[in-house]
Amino acid sequence: MSELHELLKTNFKFTSFRGEQEAVLQRVWQNENALALMPTGMGKSLCYQFPAKLREGLVVVISPLIALMQDQVQKSKELGLSATCLNSNLDRDEKEHRQARLAKGDYQLVFVTPERFRKPEFLKSIENRKIQLLAVDEAHCISQWGHNFRPDYSKLGEFRALLGNPPTLALTATATPQVQKDILSKLNIPQAAIISGGIERPNLSLDVHDVYGLDEKIRAIVALRHQYGGSGIIYCSLIQTLKKVSQALNRLGLDHLVYHGDLAPQDRKRNQNTFMAQDDALMIATPAFGLGIDKNNVRLLVHVEIPNSIESYFQEVGRAGRDGQPSFCHLMYDPDDVSIQMEFLKWSHPDSEFIRKVYFLISENRLRINQEGFDFLREQMNFRNRRDFRAEAAVNILERWGCLEKSEDPFPYACIQEPSEEQFQIENGVEILRSQNSKLLEIVRWATQDTECRLNLIYQYFGHKHETPCGQCDVCRGKL
Repeated sequence: MSELHELLKTNFKFTSFRGEQEAVLQRVWQNENALALMPTGMGKSLCYQFPAKLREGLVVVISPLIALMQDQVQKSKELGLSATCLNSNLDRDEKEHRQARLAKGDYQLVFVTPERFRKPEFLKSIENRKIQLLAVDEAHCISQWGHNFRPDYSKLGEFRALLGNPPTLALTATATPQVQKDILSKLNIPQAAIISGGIERPNLSLDVHDVYGLDEKIRAIVALRHQYGGSGIIYCSLIQTLKKVSQALNRLGLDHLVYHGDLAPQDRKRNQNTFMAQDDALMIATPAFGLGIDKNNVRLLVHVEIPNSIESYFQEVGRAGRDGQPSFCHLMYDPDDVSIQMEFLKWSHPDSEFIRKVYFLISENRLRINQEGFDFLREQMNFRNRRDFRAEAAVNILERWGCLEKSEDPFPYACIQEPSEEQFQIENGVEILRSQNSKLLEIVRWATQDTECRLNLIYQYFGHKHETPCGQCDVCRGKL
């Protein structure tokens, strides 16, 4: 048995590696750079937890989402690791406390967003630490051609240099060949090994239903729920759609849980825990639900609205059938939803003047914004479209840039510094929007075609050739 196997059995609760974990760790153990393409649920986190626990030095993990970060800290602690995270949700005292402990060497593992590298106090807290590994989770965020591009992720090559160019491991479940190349280039490790765990999910049955209007979707959801037992997830892109679906299912007496951003954090956590504990729970959620959640027996997964890319879709259906048993994924395709997604993308990328004006409105009207919140911003910007969330998008961007910080005020953001021209240039919203619209067009083509195996088209999109049809998607069944 290899040294890595012995270390796994002795120091962790596992008896064997999954998928490509061992191949990835062999590279890590030799201090080599690597890009690991590992399907959702195949244990990417062990690839940085393993060296953090067993070798000297700090492992820095770049993670894009605070909720995912917090979940990974908890799981790392359960494995006996000293782990923490630094993010904008922490108050100043707690942040300083954690950074002081980081500088003293109290932590083996720290999770941060890439924006944290713009904070001198963070860099100071790790300047005397040996960085044994830089792990970049959700590495597709590095590439403008990725489905969740984050501009500060594209600066990770520079941030890596600030750490002394430590061995680097990039991790993602979904990356096309173009995105893979871009990830390695942006990290300044163009010759790094690419380790692919494969993307095959032969146990998933993918169906697309042509529907018109919410009533038809609800009837389909009820029929599918009666057809398939076990646990299920119903994804809605919009919270307002989710609430309407939930109300309709309540009227019909169909038990379910809900998870979305308007729920109080304690309610989200309670519903998530209930879903994990029950074998037949039905969850209606926005796509944020599922990140970091490893439930292996989801039998039914429904998309009420079309996702914004093939990458997002395949990542989300990948939360079904992790136990390898047959699972059934249904996409409700309504042409009207495509325009909703286009609008959604457009509102996510307000122009530079809009962002700048939002900053000064917050800075110069503290009393009114504390009283009226986003309604004040919308009124001042002269728009009242309920789907237009440019104000929220601008605030999120300003917080990500460090121009705003979370505060205890009724409107929970304090102004720190004006946005700079460099930040606007890096964001490059026009190009990002063009790329994201292209990805939306790709999934519309995928959903509306009826001649080729749905799984094979997805494999082909990610650069994998599969000649044999899956035999179980709606297209394949129609040809039998």
